[in-house]
Amino acid sequence: MMAFQLTSSAFGDGQPIPTKYTADGDDVSPPLEWHDVPEGTKSFALIVEDPDAPSGMFRHWALYNISGDADHLTEGHGNRETVVTGVNDFGDRGYRGPAPPKGHGTHHYHFKLAALDVENIEAPKDAKVEEIWSIAKDHAIEVAQLTGTYQR
Repeated sequence: MMAFQLTSSAFGDGQPIPTKYTADGDDVSPPLEWHDVPEGTKSFALIVEDPDAPSGMFRHWALYNISGDADHLTEGHGNRETVVTGVNDFGDRGYRGPAPPKGHGTHHYHFKLAALDVENIEAPKDAKVEEIWSIAKDHAIEVAQLTGTYQR
């Protein structure tokens, strides 16, 4: 059996994230697909974080209670108000793309998708990305990761 995988038609693992999906472009979430979902998956939770930020880990997005029947997110999905999101480190809900300081070098953006053993996770209304991920990890069957890079 293959391992649980997260991919994007917009960029490959370890490859640059196109400007369209960053603060320098349209700042919409990229299309994402996942494959070889672990048995027993009832829902998914997704986060995006940048460990290369000057202040330490910077979290750009949390999306959770994604249906266990889903196998993708369309471009711009993270910018819709109808999805269940956490509060990112910009202080907003929804997706906010890469925005590293100019001249700070290449940053790595880790898209992490957890296959969960519950249909929904309960989180406080204003839960931050870090809190969402902490709750999700307690129910994770497996985690798939896709890393994109960006620099200014």
